[in-house]
Formats: sequence, structure tokens, C-alpha cells
Amino acid sequence: MTSEPCVGSTPWGAPLAGIGDEAAPDAPGQCAALRQLGWHAIEIRSVDGVGVAELPARACADLAARLHESDLAVVCLDSALGNWASHVTDPLSADLATLDALARRAEVLRCRWVRVMTYPGGGLAADRWRALVLERLARLAERAEKLDLTLLLENCSGWAGTSAERIAWLLEEIDSPALAVVFDTGNGVPHGYDGLAMLGRLLPWVRHVQVKDAHQVGGQVHYTLPGQGDARLREMLALLWAGGYQGPLSLEPHLAHQPHSGARRTAGSAPFVAAGHALAGLLARLTPPTARGGR
Repeated sequence: MTSEPCVGSTPWGAPLAGIGDEAAPDAPGQCAALRQLGWHAIEIRSVDGVGVAELPARACADLAARLHESDLAVVCLDSALGNWASHVTDPLSADLATLDALARRAEVLRCRWVRVMTYPGGGLAADRWRALVLERLARLAERAEKLDLTLLLENCSGWAGTSAERIAWLLEEIDSPALAVVFDTGNGVPHGYDGLAMLGRLLPWVRHVQVKDAHQVGGQVHYTLPGQGDARLREMLALLWAGGYQGPLSLEPHLAHQPHSGARRTAGSAPFVAAGHALAGLLARLTPPTARGGR
């Protein structure tokens, strides 16, 4: 027995989404790619090369209007807080100001979830790095709670990015309702850890999932259509469903755009759309949890 094919939603009823700038740099192109897939949700990282926190007020309002016209809801704002371009000793005041700016954009875009990472240490001693990350994220979570935002830690750059145990430790130590996890299905391949095992450890905290797949050839990472790489994506999707995950799946295929390098290998949205169809195909072939003796 398999689930009914899904077009714009997961088998558990949550929306399928995509990080818009993976499809096109501009808002019209981002909207067109999502609507071509028949999806009704989008994740915002940048528009015309400008990060979501830096979008001018008028540009943000124009974006919100365009999304409304395209029947697209915003599921997450992808901030640069704690990412590979930051450092844990950067002024905290600047990050708090960025979070305040994100809250203003979130209000206009009607989204309360903000992606963050866990800060590179740049040669700091391990204990000092850990202490500063804990202090900084606790302060950001405190501010986020007051702003009615939820910060989602991604398994990517920073002190805890490649360790389920470190992410779980941060969540337990900070113990804030404004702090949870966004899980990226493909990050284990380039970073060399077992992504499926990490997902199993972090599942109780996962509120949002970004979908990519990849494999390595001769030490080089190559991103693939969902289901064609080594991330064990099919098993991850099954684990999410069986584990009671109720949130969205957001496509981040890295086939045309990889933000770490800033390079865009093609101006068209065709790779993104192809990845979307591949993801929908995987979901359509999932076996329901009840048939597996699940929840």
C-alpha cells in the first residue's frame, strides 16, 4: 500500500515548499518556479541578492504582495545569524539588531520561524567556543521569545552543526520554547556524518526540514536530484512520517545555486523544478506508518 501522490503537500498534510533563491534570484522567478510545481509555500533567504534581514521595508512589502498574489505562504526566513560568514566573538548587539529586523520582516511576511546556525569559532579553545555559543544563543532565544519568533538551529555551520549530541545539549541547556531544529537532509554527505542517525536523535525537536541530496566522487561533493544521492533521503522521509513529524518539507537542492560560494551555475529554474518533481515522486511512494506497524 502506498500513499496517494501529493502535488502541493506532504502525505501528512503539511505544505511542500522551496527556498526561493535556489530557483531564481528575483521574486517573480521564485514565485513562478513554486507555482510551476503546484506548491503553495516558500522559504525566503534572499531576493535579488539581498538577504531577508536586509530587505528594505518597501521591498519587503512588495514581496509580501507578490507572494499573496501567487498564493504562496512563507514557512521560514533563512537568516545569516551564526552562519559560515560570522564568528562567535562578533558583537552580540549586531545580532540582536538583526533579529529585531527579522521580526519586522516576519510580521510583514506572516512567518514566525527563523533559521540560524551555531557560529564558527575561528581557532578559539573548545571550552571557550562552547561557552560563547551557549551564551549567545540563549540571549537570542530570549529575545526571540519576546518577539514571538522561533529560532531553528540548522545542522550546518558552527559549533554544533555536525553533532546531534551538541545540538541536543544546546537545546536542553537553553530550554526555550523559542528554540528548535531545522534539519537539512543532505548536510551529512559533505560534512561526513550519518545524517539518518542524527535525524533520529533530533527528531523530537525538528520543526522544519530542508531537503537536498548529494554524493561524493573523488572527494568532491555533487548535489543530485532528491533520492539519487547518498543521504538516504527515502529512509529519512519514512522516519519523519513514522516519527510523527507534522511540519513542511522545503526544497534546497543546490543544483543551480550554492550560497556558500555565491555561484549560480544556471540562470534557469529547470533544475529546481526537476528536483521538486523528484521529491514529490519519493513522497508518493512512501508506505504509510500504519502499514509499517508505526505510530
